[in-house]
Amino acid sequence: MYRLLLSSVLFAGLVACRAARHNVLFIAVDDLRVELGCYGSRHVLSPNIDRLAGRGMLFERAYCQQTVCNPSRASMLTGLRLDTLRVWDLPTHFRSMRPDAVTLPQLFKQQGYFAQCVGKIFHNWRQDEWKGDPASWSVPEVLHYNSHSNDKPLVAGVPPANLASGRGGLECRDVPDDAYFDGRVAGTAIEALREIKRRGQPFFLAVGFWKPHTPFNAPKKYWDLYEREKVPVPSRVTPPDKVPEIALTSDRYRDGADSPHLRELHHGHLAAISYLDAQVGKVLAELDALGLREDTIIVFWSDHGLHLGEHGLTRKTTAFELDAGVPMIISAPGFPAGRTRSLVELLDIYPTLADLCGLEAPAELEGVSLRPVLTDPKAEVKTVALTQTPRPNYLRGKQPPVMGYSIRDARFRYTEWRDFKTGDVLARELYDHRTDPGETRNAAGEGRHAKTISRMETLLRKTLE
Repeated sequence: MYRLLLSSVLFAGLVACRAARHNVLFIAVDDLRVELGCYGSRHVLSPNIDRLAGRGMLFERAYCQQTVCNPSRASMLTGLRLDTLRVWDLPTHFRSMRPDAVTLPQLFKQQGYFAQCVGKIFHNWRQDEWKGDPASWSVPEVLHYNSHSNDKPLVAGVPPANLASGRGGLECRDVPDDAYFDGRVAGTAIEALREIKRRGQPFFLAVGFWKPHTPFNAPKKYWDLYEREKVPVPSRVTPPDKVPEIALTSDRYRDGADSPHLRELHHGHLAAISYLDAQVGKVLAELDALGLREDTIIVFWSDHGLHLGEHGLTRKTTAFELDAGVPMIISAPGFPAGRTRSLVELLDIYPTLADLCGLEAPAELEGVSLRPVLTDPKAEVKTVALTQTPRPNYLRGKQPPVMGYSIRDARFRYTEWRDFKTGDVLARELYDHRTDPGETRNAAGEGRHAKTISRMETLLRKTLE
């Protein structure tokens, strides 16, 4: 009788433990820099993401591992730094370098969760080479492939006229949300949530949106949210003073700060952000409608930032703050809402979710759990955040000849461009965010910063050890 009673108690405890497991809604976005209403950008209309931030912890100093899609996502989803993973380009599949890596969703799947991917989570390798990552998911990925520029409006008959210039892919058509890819991602994610609710199984649902990656082709109603002449544009569209050429990219902005195209470009970018925000809102509303919010951890993150004329550049793949910094929000049951200036990396999301859900994470993870910061916004878990980028980019699996390693502490961004074989430093950058938050002047050669350079050199070396 005693053994029977004990077994019953243990079984009930196990069931209760499993029932108490938190679900995870994992929302990834593409190329979203730190430009949202909740981050103080009052010109941006992002009410749904702002509400999420009001119910979670907003990280003001979150940084990606590399400023391009595949390495950033591969690092975060495996929990490994890029030099450990040996992935620095767009084409290399992380499994070709670390076939036995246990990814974040794979860990949840192994622990009895239903793991599903809708949209872009891992990088969309070229369609003819698409492998996905079947080991990570309980069912095949859907809506995972889109070559970005092929996101043409799907409507019956002839699409409405494009009311934008079309330059650089700009497109303003009066079409419904699901005419473009992200609208269909949101609709499919909602269907997935409904099916998951019927399953009654703890879930890890990853929803990957494509915007605001170019082309900026949001439906017209999102363009209409903004008045073109009131859209802010960068006042400076030239590289930082005394910046080494290797820090820049070939994607140069050729027009002036007063160019009508620059204003239209930023208008389209804002429309894309608001379009993205509306899709995120639909998914969160369905989570609420199904009664799942109170038992679900929500993570919202972007893979890297983006230049739109700043520093005389377009797109990404730099070591500047604008590309390295990313929005990141974690809303977790039982933790207070707030804002934190603690330095964190995307690398830290994996161990954080494993910790919050009581899962034993792989010992090889190189990030840290952010539980202390979620508990106390003033807590600090690291001294610097590391971002890197190779030169040249997109090496198709080859070792880069030069690597830029950039660290950010509470005040400074320090970057070393190193010969990847010898470790020799070829160029340096230092930006003082207290006096120069726009990183307009490289102060690495100024004698008054000699002690800072020495300190940052030491911190970078220790981070890379």
